[in-house]
Amino acid sequence: MQPSGLPATKPPTESVGLAPAGGLLLVDKPAGITSHDVVLIARRVYGERSIGHLGTLDPFATGLLVLLLGRSTRLATFLDTEPKTYEAVISYGRETETDDATGETTREAAPPSATAVKTAIAQLTGPISQLPPAYSAKSVDGTRAYDAARRGEPLELTAVVVTVHEWNVREMLEQSLTAEIVCSGGTYIRALARDLGRLSASAAHLSALRRTAIGNFNVRDAYTLDALRENAPALTPLRVVAGD
Repeated sequence: MQPSGLPATKPPTESVGLAPAGGLLLVDKPAGITSHDVVLIARRVYGERSIGHLGTLDPFATGLLVLLLGRSTRLATFLDTEPKTYEAVISYGRETETDDATGETTREAAPPSATAVKTAIAQLTGPISQLPPAYSAKSVDGTRAYDAARRGEPLELTAVVVTVHEWNVREMLEQSLTAEIVCSGGTYIRALARDLGRLSASAAHLSALRRTAIGNFNVRDAYTLDALRENAPALTPLRVVAGD
């Protein structure tokens, strides 16, 4: 069954030339692989070297990855300004070196009160100054932050201004918080989890993350990796992406 809102699947007729004018494809990335792994799969399926994507998802994260193929890659800068929507689970009690569940514990603290969490969420809404995680793709003088952190020589990163449009709290438990977060591009949800813990006089890390939307693109309309490999779905044409 095809996702709603996307063109019908068609089998490839040749390895190159499926979308000579370029196009867009929505993929539901599973956990355990990188965003670049998805790009490599798409390159093999479509025979197209020029493929970009909007917003990297960490390997442990799942959800919407918007691929831009061929000439549509020129729209990346424009489309990447669209707000991004995530479903996040933030766990209390420990902070980690990666700000998520994959890293070693760096600090422990008692869970925060509900009042402290609500106050912290208010402080983390709107334009905020955010320090990127030590393990991130940020670079200083050509050195990636995650490479330096793995060597035990973390970089001095600079805080950047990002916008958190809203937090929709789904569940607030003693040990965790589940929320839908809508934010600007460039926002690290891992850093939000870290800062939520600190601002609520506790410690916290991101334990689960799923991206559900980028602007009007929704994960409900995305293809699984199996569908991508088996059917080579038709791309959304460049003229549709550009709104012509």
